[in-house]
Amino acid sequence: MAAAEQILEVEQLKKYYPVKKGLILQKEIGQVRAVDEVSFALYRGETLGVIGESGCGKSTLIRMLIGLEKPTGGEIRFLGEPIEKGMPASLRREMQMVFQDPYSSLDPRMSVRRILEEPLRIHGGMSAEQKKQVILPLLEQVGLPREALKKYPHEFSGGQRQRIGIARALALKPTLLLCDEPVSALDVSIQAQILNLFRDLQRQYHLTLLFVSHDMSVIRYISDRVMVMYLGQVMEIATKKELFEHPAHPYTQALMRAVPVPDPERQDQCAVLEGEIPSPIHAPAGCPFSTRCPYASELCRRQRPQMRPVGEGHLTACHRYSEEVAR
Repeated sequence: MAAAEQILEVEQLKKYYPVKKGLILQKEIGQVRAVDEVSFALYRGETLGVIGESGCGKSTLIRMLIGLEKPTGGEIRFLGEPIEKGMPASLRREMQMVFQDPYSSLDPRMSVRRILEEPLRIHGGMSAEQKKQVILPLLEQVGLPREALKKYPHEFSGGQRQRIGIARALALKPTLLLCDEPVSALDVSIQAQILNLFRDLQRQYHLTLLFVSHDMSVIRYISDRVMVMYLGQVMEIATKKELFEHPAHPYTQALMRAVPVPDPERQDQCAVLEGEIPSPIHAPAGCPFSTRCPYASELCRRQRPQMRPVGEGHLTACHRYSEEVAR
């Protein structure tokens, strides 16, 4: 872990979407539990990677943190202040976001200069010359020439657009950068460039990153700690080294087996996880992974497991470990 100072604390965070039936009466017939009682902490200077299949609640979680979604319940504290009901004005510049799609996250009617000046204009207090002194070094740091200021988003490639998005997020020198699958829409070679850029900028600006991805290789490269999510719940949290060397939860183990490795002798790689993800409207009463887990017992199907330590800084939500402790 890069530092011990805790800057973000999330406790029992929930986001439920009502499912309604009927054009007129709109009767509620259920709920989609997109994020269901998620708890974790984030420490200054580290990168926490969030991994899981599509629909596990990763993006919903990050959107609640930035204020784009209102939580159904739970608590969020950022730099010691509660933010679940809205970000205080004093903290708005301290948390910024890099979006997944570099094509839709930039206004096509605005030049790069206006895009980069927008956060500075919103937060005010800068002259035109001061804004210029901020955005020119930013362009250089993200690897774009000064001539880019006069151009518009459609004149750039996907990787270049994402660099513009990163520069915009860094304009206010935030403490925390939320990254919602920022390389998933890019070619593999461009992904490597953007990931290296994130690492360089993190060292330069002393940033803390919350990095969401569905790609285990990306998470392994960029993260200090990893949080594994499934069907809106946290299955496992550990340091990168601990998680990849000793994955505890069956779901994490299944994700590891699905990652190809350059070893033709290995027979267990690229194994496809069998079974379908349960409907979030009718989620299992116990462990959400119980319908696909080869070790599932009656207890797993009936009772939701609690997060339990299985090593130093290593927590997992699995009844197998509670049964071992009981024995």
